[in-house]
Amino acid sequence: MAEKPVKVLACGDVEGRLNALFNRVQAIQKKAGQFDLLLCVGEFFGTTPEAEAEWQQYKTGAKKAPIHTYILGAASQETVKSFPSADGCELADNITYLGRRGVFTGVSGLQIAYVSGREALQDPPPAHCFTSKHLSALVAPLTGNSKFRGVDILLTSQWPRGVWHYGHTPEVNTKFCGSGSVANLADHLKPRYHFAALEGAHYERLPYRNHVVLQENAQHVSRFIALASALEASELVKQPQDVTENPYRFCSKDKTGKQRPSFNTTEEEEPAGQFFFDLSKKQGGGFRGRGRKREGDGRGDFQRDENKQPRRHPQPTGPCWFCLASPQVEKHLVISIGTHCYVALAKGSLTPLHMLILPIGHYQSVVELSSEVVEEMEKYREALKSFYKSKGARCVLFERNYKSQHLQLQVVPVPLDRCTTEDIKEAFMIAPPGVPYFYVELDSGEKLYYRIQKHFPLQFGREVLASEALLNIPTRADWRECKQTREEEEESCKQLRDDF
Repeated sequence: MAEKPVKVLACGDVEGRLNALFNRVQAIQKKAGQFDLLLCVGEFFGTTPEAEAEWQQYKTGAKKAPIHTYILGAASQETVKSFPSADGCELADNITYLGRRGVFTGVSGLQIAYVSGREALQDPPPAHCFTSKHLSALVAPLTGNSKFRGVDILLTSQWPRGVWHYGHTPEVNTKFCGSGSVANLADHLKPRYHFAALEGAHYERLPYRNHVVLQENAQHVSRFIALASALEASELVKQPQDVTENPYRFCSKDKTGKQRPSFNTTEEEEPAGQFFFDLSKKQGGGFRGRGRKREGDGRGDFQRDENKQPRRHPQPTGPCWFCLASPQVEKHLVISIGTHCYVALAKGSLTPLHMLILPIGHYQSVVELSSEVVEEMEKYREALKSFYKSKGARCVLFERNYKSQHLQLQVVPVPLDRCTTEDIKEAFMIAPPGVPYFYVELDSGEKLYYRIQKHFPLQFGREVLASEALLNIPTRADWRECKQTREEEEESCKQLRDDF
């Protein structure tokens, strides 16, 4: 018989508001059933007389926490006095201080690593701080075991520096947010869940993988959640579709691409962010970006080659309809999302199978792409080529780098009975970034390139494909004349996504 799963609640800075915290816990348990643990990160104690009066009620036994509660230590000098020991102890009935740093294993086998306080650069550090040496001492016994595969939960008060890399950007000042040592700690301990606080913002990062694809054995994913209140942690080891690269692998390399020594706190220039969508949500509720809150459960804020540096790419100068992070993007048209690229149904498509391959980040043209984006784009091209072949069609791919700010590779299937040539030609031409051009690629390998000098018809690619010689649908040459209702688009996209 399978063991009963452990149900865990976690919350961020309590700051002495114990009655409010435990009232909320009781409300959640009444609605969702009993939980086994409450894990508190950030500042648990407050500094006001009201906060002290509330604490005395629990300390004296006049009130009792309704759940086994485990807390981190002081994150400021003002709250150090609330912790009688650095080694951890029971502070009140059902309220346990874990300690400055260590590993706690419950009777269920759940393994929780924890670090209290903030990172200090000086040694010895203040009582509410730690240094990289302390974290190295925490990591060594765990990672020295050949059977170590990662901890279940990591609790830190500070955020890990750079956790937003490869993910969406939180609503905090990323220039000053987080600790480089905590980032290295998370990279070494590979937690299934990592909770932190102190920044006053809710931020749920997309899951990231703990292995290098095609170079290392697959491992579980990690989820980082910055808390303002409480949420349930579940499905610890499931590998989701929207998993991203490990953000700390990026942070832990120097400018030569070599691995930095453990817990080096030197900061790198920030890369441009990438953004992702949860396609299971409706528009407006599924976007995980810019500090949006999760809706609907009544809990408020509860809640490449790895040796190469990702190339920093330019950002859009205004609204962009194709950056996956953009509020303007119509995510109901998205077919598939990779690490660097995504595929979408073309707006006003020439045919029901007309799709676009687009980079997730903001690139204007193919010649500006970094190597990892080119590699994934090529995989998508081959996948679409095979997909169209299964439908009895060849495909034409074209790009117009002219009066457009985000790269769009248009991929259009042409039925075999409409294809009149099997000629194989190849023309390789190099275009420096910024030069306008029109590029066509056939699945036969033929490549056509035209360098735009002055005026150029914006619908040229569609006009050729829609002409009598090919698809013979001249009325669909202009996408603006082919619009569907949102419901029709959603249905078309769903059918195509399932088929692809």
